[in-house]
Amino acid sequence: MRTRHAAAAGPGPGAPAVTRMAAKPGRIGSEPLPVGPGAPSVTRMPAPDARSAARNDPVVFLLLALLAGAVPAAAHHAFSAEFDADRPLRLVGTVSKTEWINPHSWIHVDVEGEDGEIVTWAIECGAPNALMRRGLNKNSVPVGTELVIDGFGAKNGSNTANARDVTFPDGSRFFVGSSGTGAPYERRRQ
Repeated sequence: MRTRHAAAAGPGPGAPAVTRMAAKPGRIGSEPLPVGPGAPSVTRMPAPDARSAARNDPVVFLLLALLAGAVPAAAHHAFSAEFDADRPLRLVGTVSKTEWINPHSWIHVDVEGEDGEIVTWAIECGAPNALMRRGLNKNSVPVGTELVIDGFGAKNGSNTANARDVTFPDGSRFFVGSSGTGAPYERRRQ
């Protein structure tokens, strides 16, 4: 099929582009095609809008790709962004809830404060897959279990901590820290 581009037929810059093609007998949609020798058909196509121009612009595409990648990256953070390596802590408490979600698992424990009040702590652990490779699963830490948690407190002073080790009542101890976060226990291994 041959295609000839005609000069822009219209009164100005907003006029649609015109493409002339050799016609074949038949129908497209509900419009009849001209039949006969040399009968041309005219297809009017709208000028490209700003959205299609943006899709074809590599700079705009790159910016959109960077923005799309920034959202998940914000959810996964380095240890030093939220926790203080100079604030080690040991908590003894009873499990009130567990969350096996990515990118970090969480154990919520009720700890008796210095004033006798019960305070709930949110303890960040490694990803569920990492914990499973270390021998834990969703049922390993049931609600009501008393745990000893060694880790690091949050920089903002909230009742949030990053766990390094969790010790169960039977004395079994598991490393539950996140890997690749830059936590102090990782720096010693390197």
